[in-house]
Amino acid sequence: MAGADDGWSRRRFVGALAGAAAASGLAGCGSSPEESSPGSASESARKEAATSSRTPSPSPTGTPSSAAPTGPRPLYVGTYTSVEGGGTGIGLATYDAGSGRVTAAGTLTGATNPSYLAVHPNGRTLYAVAEQDAGAVTAVRLSDREILGSRSTGGAGPCHLSVHPGGRWLLSANYASGSVAVHPIDASGALGERRETVTHSEPAPGPGQEGPHAHQFVTAPDGGHVLAVDLGTDTVYSYRLNERTGALTEVSRARTRPGAGPRHLTFHPGGRYAYLANEVDNTVAVCAYDRKTGHLSVGAAQSTGTGSGTNYPAQFLVTANGSYAYLANRGHNSLTRYAVEAGGARLRLLDTVPVGGDFPRQIAFSPDGALLFAANQRSGTVTVFRVDTINGELRRAGEAFASPVAVCALPL
Repeated sequence: MAGADDGWSRRRFVGALAGAAAASGLAGCGSSPEESSPGSASESARKEAATSSRTPSPSPTGTPSSAAPTGPRPLYVGTYTSVEGGGTGIGLATYDAGSGRVTAAGTLTGATNPSYLAVHPNGRTLYAVAEQDAGAVTAVRLSDREILGSRSTGGAGPCHLSVHPGGRWLLSANYASGSVAVHPIDASGALGERRETVTHSEPAPGPGQEGPHAHQFVTAPDGGHVLAVDLGTDTVYSYRLNERTGALTEVSRARTRPGAGPRHLTFHPGGRYAYLANEVDNTVAVCAYDRKTGHLSVGAAQSTGTGSGTNYPAQFLVTANGSYAYLANRGHNSLTRYAVEAGGARLRLLDTVPVGGDFPRQIAFSPDGALLFAANQRSGTVTVFRVDTINGELRRAGEAFASPVAVCALPL
């Protein structure tokens, strides 16, 4: 690729990894084609389950609910449109909630490099990044699949977006420029002009990094704070979001150990802890979170269970009851299963399960939490697993679904 794609193609194919990893040509994560007591946690999970059963999760990383869907359910697949063998837009499919079988249903064209997807809390509008130098976000009305327009993110290579639970703000992370953006959402679901952009100009980049690389921008459980995970600066930034104006005010920074390369953060349903996937040094960390101040504290590095080989962990999911967590491992091509203990304060590694595809870049629960979907970038497949609600075990559900350069799977 050439021209406008040059600035972000390195992230897509090599990622933010340096030295031997970069020399080997192996893709990094956001590297596309390349984020209490047991009693209080349980109560929070019940409340979250009740909410999620009424509306879809606001992002592909949302915690599942206990609702039981019936009939064919929609599945949207993000891809890259500017690479050889890539897609031509957002993949459309359906899945059977009982068997997990996925059936193709066409393509929604008109979206450029829609590598990450999120849905509005009311389930009526889909949002996609346009991962390119002139970064943008696009809104799609789901009732008739009409594209409602795109807006600039004010940065390059947006790789993640999420919708604030209030439904009025879209949050996006620009990987290549190391910035985050806030867009207003109107009553129709369409996006307004960007209200805020913040570039992570400090601290200095971590070992092997040439600059900041914002990889995720997500709302904390309290709703008033939003957190930006930056792989380049080894930092998670906490901002207070003005829900009236969309303005961001930084309130704290949480540093990982140098060279960790934090990628994605996922909260425990109790709201007091979160789990961080570190892409570059192949570790995870339990983080303590203060809902009043927005302050995050990063704990000690822990194993992904994948051994000493190159791995690039990508993303965490946590079950709605807060008992189990799952990590996607791209180099190891597996899903790590953890038991969550001490009300969310501790992760205990249980095992790893082959993902059945190559380079699982993103994972997501179905709204009822019974299925887990893995988007496997290099094999161009989506694999589906049944989630045992008692012991957290994962079992393959049918054959893998073929989809060009599958980098994001969003089941509704």
